Amino acid sequence: MPLVHLPDRGVVKVVGEDARSFLNGLVTADMAKVSPSHAGFAALLAPQGKIFCDFLIAEAQAEDGGGFFLDLPRALAPDVMQRLNMYKLRAQVMVEDLSDILGVAAEVGAGGFDPEDYLTYADPRLAALGRRVIGERNTLAGIGGDPATYHARRIELGVPEGGKDFAYNDAFPHETLMDQLNGVDFHKGCYVGQEVVSRMQHRGAVRTRIVPVTYEGGFAPIEGVDVVAGGKVIGRAGSQHQGAGLAMLRLDKLADALGQGLVVSAGGIGLIARKPDFAGFDLPGAHG
Repeated sequence: MPLVHLPDRGVVKVVGEDARSFLNGLVTADMAKVSPSHAGFAALLAPQGKIFCDFLIAEAQAEDGGGFFLDLPRALAPDVMQRLNMYKLRAQVMVEDLSDILGVAAEVGAGGFDPEDYLTYADPRLAALGRRVIGERNTLAGIGGDPATYHARRIELGVPEGGKDFAYNDAFPHETLMDQLNGVDFHKGCYVGQEVVSRMQHRGAVRTRIVPVTYEGGFAPIEGVDVVAGGKVIGRAGSQHQGAGLAMLRLDKLADALGQGLVVSAGGIGLIARKPDFAGFDLPGAHG
């Protein structure tokens, strides 16, 4: 499979006899469902329910040493390691930041790379995102490729990424579509921040969502500019590629703006919001 190295991704390893139960008490996913043949998508939350860091979780085969590998933003790997170590108390686990040694690559098409001797896993968020690989960073860096090709696919599908489409410690899982992308298990036991997330789920009224948008004229604004309608801020533009992008929008304010016939824009460029194919929520004025 052709891969593209994602240099801004890092790897934290959690290993030990208590590793599964330890993580299960902290993250949004049900670790009982994570296995060497089935990766997970999860977040470590602040007690207030906002995302401290989100990551993919791959489990290695026992004959390869076992353990869980967190595929996460490299810049946050030291902080995640520190936070996990703070929580471990007497748990029989070891947490290591291996980001200087291990890297991550993503599948961008069919054929071309033999993943033997690498830790490979299907992206648990969405089947259309293909597979990912964890391996020696220097080796993966040598495969080349443009990360923009991966991000173009991610944007097309409507899959947000932290640091680009939302700020860490400033967004709830529902706002970043984790509830739509297999990132939150609402039937598992307690974890940090669960009460807030469960309350949002049971109320069924999420006011803010990240959604795909198309910009007029095929041009997109810079990331992070405000989305406005009638002079009022209703959201923020996120990552973009060739006139398409993602934006975090207040759905109630979007509905009001469209009801009044107002132009919705970012950086002076008009935009149209689209509901992702996988989404189970309603989007005012949705196209596509």
